Amino acid sequence: MSNLRDAMGLCIPYGKADSQYQTEFEPATGTLWGYFNPKDGTPCYSLGLLNDILEHDKELVANGCQLDIEGVAYPVNYYVTASRIPGVFNVGGDLALFAMLIKARDRSALAHYAKLCVDNIYPRTQSFFSPTLTKIVLVQGDALGGGFECALASDVIVAEESAQMGLPEILFNLFPGMGACSLLARRIGIRAAEELILSGKVLPATEMHKLGIVDVLATDGQGETAVRNWIAKNAKRRNGMQAVFRARQFIHPITRAELDGIVELWVDAALRLGERDIRMMNRLVRAQVRRMESWQAPMGEVVSPVSEPLVA
Repeated sequence: MSNLRDAMGLCIPYGKADSQYQTEFEPATGTLWGYFNPKDGTPCYSLGLLNDILEHDKELVANGCQLDIEGVAYPVNYYVTASRIPGVFNVGGDLALFAMLIKARDRSALAHYAKLCVDNIYPRTQSFFSPTLTKIVLVQGDALGGGFECALASDVIVAEESAQMGLPEILFNLFPGMGACSLLARRIGIRAAEELILSGKVLPATEMHKLGIVDVLATDGQGETAVRNWIAKNAKRRNGMQAVFRARQFIHPITRAELDGIVELWVDAALRLGERDIRMMNRLVRAQVRRMESWQAPMGEVVSPVSEPLVA
């Protein structure tokens, strides 16, 4: 195992094989790759996926952002979040669950889901409490709502040209309450962030790049290569660059109290939604299901994407 750091391009499966969040480690660069891999249904933040991510990330933090591979400790220098689902990064919150809990007036369950989301995103905003870890997200396909929030929690956003990102919650009279307001405001300013949130627009990666939200624009199919090229290009200045990224927390700190406070606003707002809003939520769920079905042939083979958006 002593020569693993010299084996360029080698990725070692790490973590639980049956997890909805699959991980691999690249020893040569100290890169941990985490992939959304929902077992079935809509590729959203289901309770199962949230719990699998949290289980992995808690262990990473507990180990000081080091991985033990056959008795050898490897520091994690880069943590890349991506998706195994063709054409979709993550479409955000579990809208079907939201609609059910809102109709049942189950504030406790709704608040539990929201807290679990914050439990996931807060350590990411803090670089998993490591002074030397750089967070990168690779968006290949649609990153909506909570999926876009995950991207915003990273230091570097790499997106393929055909990817689409946005916060469509306003379409059903709600707002993104699990970090987007805080994270987007720190990237492009509060006024521009509010305008994007209230527009409900889903924009292509090329437009997000112009807005200064996407850092690296990659050719379709070349996203992972673009990530590795970015790591190689910046390797010699990693220490200084990482310090700059951490300085952001001193200039515009994101606190757990801030995220928790906004979550409370979100839960209150969700419980004020009416029948019309819930119908729109369910309509978006159906659109997401149709989109997922269009990505797979009857025998499970991936087919070309269709033009139907994941949002109305």
